[in-house]
Amino acid sequence: ADAHAMHVRLADEAICIGPPAATDSYLNIPNIISAAEISGADAIHPGYGFLSENARFADIVELHGLIFVGPKPEHIRTMGDKVEAKRTAGALGLPLVPGSDGAIHDVDEAKALAAEIGYPVIIKAASGGGGRGMKVVNDPDSLETQMQQAGTEAKAAFGDATVYMEKYLGNPRHIEFQVFGDGAGNAIHLGERDCSLQRRHQKVLEEAPSPILSPQERDRMGGIVAKAMADMGYRGAGTIEFLWEAGEFYFIEMNTRLQVEHPVTEMITGLDLVREQIRIAEGHGLTLRQEDVEFRGHAIECRINAEDPRSFAPSPGLVKQFHAPGGMHVRVDSGLYAGYRVPPYYDSMIAKLIVYGTSREGCLRRLRRALEEFVVEGPTTTIPLHQALLDDPEFQAGDYTIKWLEEWLARQDV
Repeated sequence: ADAHAMHVRLADEAICIGPPAATDSYLNIPNIISAAEISGADAIHPGYGFLSENARFADIVELHGLIFVGPKPEHIRTMGDKVEAKRTAGALGLPLVPGSDGAIHDVDEAKALAAEIGYPVIIKAASGGGGRGMKVVNDPDSLETQMQQAGTEAKAAFGDATVYMEKYLGNPRHIEFQVFGDGAGNAIHLGERDCSLQRRHQKVLEEAPSPILSPQERDRMGGIVAKAMADMGYRGAGTIEFLWEAGEFYFIEMNTRLQVEHPVTEMITGLDLVREQIRIAEGHGLTLRQEDVEFRGHAIECRINAEDPRSFAPSPGLVKQFHAPGGMHVRVDSGLYAGYRVPPYYDSMIAKLIVYGTSREGCLRRLRRALEEFVVEGPTTTIPLHQALLDDPEFQAGDYTIKWLEEWLARQDV
């Protein structure tokens, strides 16, 4: 499926790992290991999808004498299980949302806990993500049904029906901290990203720093997450995700990989996060100490998807024309080119537009200009959605939460 992709055209060597279906290619561990051995590779970088958070894959990579450019397999395993991740986070001193200490096994246990922490509550899949296996329960009468549905969805999506319960926060923001550890007890944080603009639990736009955090809050929370990663002996890049409401942080999960939105952190720190990953995987220490990390200006990333901006239906197909915006402090991460056919097999994101400014206002002005310059003819894209967002006074003021975008979409004719 990727025979004509830009990364294949630019690579020194390319090896086919299977047919279009991801289960037969990017999720096919024997094929990937074979490709590494055929090419004489020293290491495998797992990117930020597919097997990037698969502890078994990381184990197999290392068993074959290859370097896995990522965390230790045991840390991937711990943080990939939402129940175990929450338990570990609490032990490391990260603030938690009130809820179950582990899996919920029966409805009587669930009802007793829900009465204790107060409705509404949310039932979540222990092995889940992306909003699947997740149900909000507003009253005791619907708890049993919603719990069964969450377990059924979790089993179908992840092969694991285990669920747990948390207090459902009314209208929080989604704020995450980028961390790096050297695997030997040293760790730093690289500030936060605000990822609250979401649709169906999928991020649409991210910015750094968050419009609502003070430098004091950043330093306090960043210090807590860096210490937690140091105590854990964490290796490589990681992201600690929190819900933030009324000045309080609540741990929700950890991503043991590079994030899609990592470029906004690169923009405000001047660091190449992939280079840092590779250095650490090679056994080198951290490039910087915490006191050396400086945050400058503001950065915003727009995820450009091959989707209808109103219905969000996927829109794969031939790219007839492509022009990426340019100029100072404008970055486009994309593999598109005129004549390329966007495949229907993978995630619909086709480009990331990242813009930097010395202030948030300047960043927004530059972003508006860059979106106007962006040309993708053929597939329908979400560029008009981002343009409409920039015109909204609440977004301009940074006044939004994780519920804001879906409520905004319901009011718009984008």
